[in-house]
Amino acid sequence: MATTASLAPLFRHSVGFDRFNDLFESALRNEAGTAYPPHNVEKHGDDHYRIVIAAAGLVEDDLDIQVEKGVLTVAGGKREHSEGITYLHQGIAQRAFRLSFRLDDHIEVHGARLSNGLLSIDLLRVVPEAAKPKRIAIEGGANADLTPISQQ
Repeated sequence: MATTASLAPLFRHSVGFDRFNDLFESALRNEAGTAYPPHNVEKHGDDHYRIVIAAAGLVEDDLDIQVEKGVLTVAGGKREHSEGITYLHQGIAQRAFRLSFRLDDHIEVHGARLSNGLLSIDLLRVVPEAAKPKRIAIEGGANADLTPISQQ
């Protein structure tokens, strides 16, 4: 009996860690079980991401979205049923849920919308100028001064 460890559950709840995700996904192609409710994490360009959560039967008041210390948390639960409703068959899940997504540095939530039973949360990577890579010019030549730059 062979056992294979999958790191897919770790990356399913992370956004912006693409290099690690790509590295481990290529090494481990085994998909683990899914979490409730079903959801997708989509990449729409270098800096644009979207989380889409199946929220069948829920309205805006049933959902709560928060970001705290780099963790995006989406919670939902159905309101109390109206008096007089009797279900002959209830196939739409009504259980409460809480999903958490660890966000990479500089990932910001730019909005959320609920349409056709899908909750879409748009994310954008906004890197400040101070954190962007900088190209450093190289001085040189045969007669380069060997005095440390800080002393010049």
